[in-house]
Amino acid sequence: MPEHKSGEGSRFTSRYGVQRLVWYEEHFDIRDAFQREKSLKRWPHQWKIELIEKTNREWFELFRGTGW
Repeated sequence: MPEHKSGEGSRFTSRYGVQRLVWYEEHFDIRDAFQREKSLKRWPHQWKIELIEKTNREWFELFRGTGW
């Protein structure tokens, strides 16, 4: 998260100014996480919004790290 806050997380992060964590999923197998990420990238934008709002209707910042 600190990298995302400073715009260094990825090209996508710096290009679009992504700085808030509003949704996440935990995966115990990295292969499952990669597969889920690829799947979500193909979803329509509205589906992604609905996924976020199922658990975080107000789009609150979920990251609770030090200094952020």
